[in-house]
Amino acid sequence: MGTDNRKNLRLEVFGILKEAVSILCKNINFLIFTIIVSFPLLSFMVYYETFLFKTMVETWDLLSPRDYSNYNRPLPYQLITENMNRDFAYKLIQLGLLYLVPLHLLELFTMLLTIDLASKIYSSEDRPLTFKEMIEKPIYKAKLSSTFITSVYVLFLSTCTLLGLIWLVINYSIMLRNFIYNVLFTVIYGAAFVALLMKYLEWSAQWNVSVVISILEKVKGVEALVLSAYLCRGSEKRGRLLMLVFFAWGVCLRLPCLVLGCYEGGFGMVLQNVFNSLGNVIKWIACMVYFYDCKTRILEKKVDEEVGNVESS
Repeated sequence: MGTDNRKNLRLEVFGILKEAVSILCKNINFLIFTIIVSFPLLSFMVYYETFLFKTMVETWDLLSPRDYSNYNRPLPYQLITENMNRDFAYKLIQLGLLYLVPLHLLELFTMLLTIDLASKIYSSEDRPLTFKEMIEKPIYKAKLSSTFITSVYVLFLSTCTLLGLIWLVINYSIMLRNFIYNVLFTVIYGAAFVALLMKYLEWSAQWNVSVVISILEKVKGVEALVLSAYLCRGSEKRGRLLMLVFFAWGVCLRLPCLVLGCYEGGFGMVLQNVFNSLGNVIKWIACMVYFYDCKTRILEKKVDEEVGNVESS
């Protein structure tokens, strides 16, 4: 089936995932290129996630009460101010800087190259790109600039939402210890977390599509975000389910590693990040397919509306 016919199909979540995996596997040169390009990000992720897991364990110990007899109505900020020391504060700052700068830039560079080439494969005829053609394809300054600007907006929005989710998790975990006394607050925080998580997944789909738009259409910043929201209108459920698949993939990979202590180093941590990186590559390609599908649906809707107006007149 040709590419044009594929684009005219209305894909559901499974169809988008199947198309993304097909794009990754149908061209061995693209697969090799993706592995090479992803290696710097993978190497840094091993270091970053090791540091992240150790900080998470230390944070959990910090928030755990030392004296349960006087532990009536705990609040996260009280525990933090009581137990936090300077070294731990420096670790949190370092973790934040690692996330905002090197991790963001490496992920952006890998995402840009992956989506750009995946789009060419998806839009081209049956002739596969050679490895030489992939290396020789330039990344224009305008494309790099527009993608970086949009990614900064997305990074700000996603970080703010993630901090809200983390705050709810901390409150929920503390309230849960005194479940009978704080049952009302436990239910409120639990419901708020689920609601915010669902909105975060929905917004994540739109944010990822806005980055795809910047790469493929060279639209940047607020314009890319607005255009993404417009294209994804009516497809929020698909976007939410699509992001839920990758969110669950990341959680299922990280939880065993955290419980079994793989963050202390070794083959387990490397293997976890290899599969996590593979999931990220498929997610970026899936977002590109999702963008094309949303764009096709909007165009079809416009044509149907115009035909309807002509017939009514």
